Amino acid sequence: MNAPTTRFRMATFAVALSAALAVLHDASAQATGAASAKPSRPRVALVLSGGGARGAAHVGVLKVLDELRIPVDCVVGTSMGSVVGGAFATGSTVPEMESLVSSVGLRDVLVDEPPRREKPIRRKEDDRTNYMGPEIGVRDGQLWLQPGIVSGVGLEAVLRRAVKVKGFVDFDRLPVPFRAVATDIENGHMVVIRDGEVAHAMRASLAIPGVIAPAQLDGRMLVDGMVVRNLPVDVGRELCGDVVIAVDVGTPLMKRNELTSLLAVSQQMLSILTNQNVEESLAELTPSDILIRVALEGFTVADFDRMREIAAAGEQSARGYVAELARLSLPEREYAALRARQVVPPPRDTRPIDQIRVTGLTRVNPEVVLGAMDTRPGEPPDPAMLDRDMQRIYGSGDFQHVDYRLIEEKGKRVLAVEALEKSWGPNFLRFGLTLSSDFTTNSYFNLLGSYRATWLNSLGGEFRGDAQVGRTNRLAAEFYQPVFANRYLFVAPRFEIQRSPIDLFVGDQRVARYDVRYGRAGLDVGTQLTRYGELRAGILAGTLNAELDTGPRLIAPRENVRQGAYTARLMFDQLDSLTFPRNGFGATANVFSSQSHLGADDQYTKWDADAVGAYSIGNHTLQLGAKAGGAVGSELPYYDQFSLGGFLQLSGLKSFQLYGGSVQFGRAAYLYRLSEGAIFQGSYLGLSLEAGRVTKPLVSSNDSGWQQGGALFVAADTPLGPVYLGYGIASGGNRSAYFLLGRP
Repeated sequence: MNAPTTRFRMATFAVALSAALAVLHDASAQATGAASAKPSRPRVALVLSGGGARGAAHVGVLKVLDELRIPVDCVVGTSMGSVVGGAFATGSTVPEMESLVSSVGLRDVLVDEPPRREKPIRRKEDDRTNYMGPEIGVRDGQLWLQPGIVSGVGLEAVLRRAVKVKGFVDFDRLPVPFRAVATDIENGHMVVIRDGEVAHAMRASLAIPGVIAPAQLDGRMLVDGMVVRNLPVDVGRELCGDVVIAVDVGTPLMKRNELTSLLAVSQQMLSILTNQNVEESLAELTPSDILIRVALEGFTVADFDRMREIAAAGEQSARGYVAELARLSLPEREYAALRARQVVPPPRDTRPIDQIRVTGLTRVNPEVVLGAMDTRPGEPPDPAMLDRDMQRIYGSGDFQHVDYRLIEEKGKRVLAVEALEKSWGPNFLRFGLTLSSDFTTNSYFNLLGSYRATWLNSLGGEFRGDAQVGRTNRLAAEFYQPVFANRYLFVAPRFEIQRSPIDLFVGDQRVARYDVRYGRAGLDVGTQLTRYGELRAGILAGTLNAELDTGPRLIAPRENVRQGAYTARLMFDQLDSLTFPRNGFGATANVFSSQSHLGADDQYTKWDADAVGAYSIGNHTLQLGAKAGGAVGSELPYYDQFSLGGFLQLSGLKSFQLYGGSVQFGRAAYLYRLSEGAIFQGSYLGLSLEAGRVTKPLVSSNDSGWQQGGALFVAADTPLGPVYLGYGIASGGNRSAYFLLGRP
């Protein structure tokens, strides 16, 4: 029998003996007519330290306190300690908290974006570009970075699930009086949060500097309380504590060989400061207090995917302190009465919302924010729906933080949506990179810079300019102007200048390259189908030049080709990811009708369409994709034909190996998820089977019949974008290895 088990049994016996003596004492007092009131017990303050994911150990400690019938008269927490403490203070039971930590992972903490299906269609379109690194703000001629990796919108949705008392409240009036400790980032002072929304207090106390953006509360910028008071013994003593039970989950320092980056060094400095203030707090403990040090070797502050294990470790450690805790135990009936008062669920407020008000806006039109919400006046608030609304508003890309609160105002119930616009906006820079190589001479790259100016007027006018160099050199701009606040109708003048090659192959050998350049301007009119898709139609005009770059003259290039055309595009996108879709469906259809009465030298109509669908069970995903294109009536000129070949586009062939007047292609791919990422989408092992053809080939000797291909590959989502390493085989014995950075 191990020592902790022996101590636990002895302590349990002591608890039972204490309860029995208490019953005998009461009986004796009643029999002798003595005063029935016994000396009041000491009030117990529970103080819970911060420590990131390691703070889940507090749930295990609470489980042992509950088993031993240890009263908790008030609770104080820092960082993750404030999360567990706030949940307990608002009436959550230990089983409910165990269920919560079992269901929450790192992705819930670090991902603010709504599910991709909920994003506005213009933000979905950004996924087609392999952007790298963070968004950079441009304001007053200076560059600005965002104040944290994440805003905390997703985190707040988790915190609201943990809290049973909603709305503004005095924390002394909670079932268990509560305090959360944060740090004022402007002056470094400790801030003890005594009232407000409990979830807001938790989020402020948990705002890890540099990771989660500071919380805005009562005009102050608040970050994680661990910076100044990670184990706030003094706050617990002041709140109610005759006796303090302090639980320290620790912030261990890294070894020298782990200090390999600026982020690691910064985290180490934060841990050093935290450990110093913890030592100061420990010096304030008295002999009557109890310190529980939780053994969490092997767990880090970022192990949010292991919180169930961490809670179990906290329980195991707490069982080593049962002998010290036993003196505080209450008789069963008295403890049951105390907990009954502390876990009474508050009645659900079913009163409808009378008004929705958006506050904090200086640029964004509040009608646009209201239009993104499913919550409506006249209905009772639905917390789950409101959380989705907040994430959807945040997903528009306009806000640094979004939250809500319910206000009682002159007989009305007002839902106040607090939307904080990006402090580093309203103009933004993004950079992107794509690389492709078949480990021979067929390699290329494209480097992109994108500038976006938002909210140029009250309807949400937006300018976007792109500059790209590499295989394709391109300069493009579009001004997107909604006609109404609901964005159901928009106009979009645009222009683009592009220079790109056409490679001609005979078999699998590249024999010539033509250089195609064009410049054109156009005007589109369209409608956004909310978050589902977009329909636009327009007109364009321009000129095109083509000339032989290298190789024999297989086709006759032309200079100064005039272009004039009607264009149309219908796009539908309900994929959960454009890079590694696991569920959903997406499709695009385009028409380009070149007309002589618009000034075009060549009259033709080109159409193309593509679609992809995905379905997953567990780690297994099946993806089906298809595309087709051709001409209506006359044949397509050589400069506007279709290409096929390359990774997942008849794998085994060279990239762009086939050119011709029409294309048909289909693909079935199986992906097995090797690992699931928190911020990124994890890693995959994949197998693809493909079939396709290009008819009316530009080089007449090339095969126009159906060809088969397939690929075996591994892929991973990384901070630089999706990375693929694969090997493909195609008809005719064609084989090729591939490396890609960016979408195929």
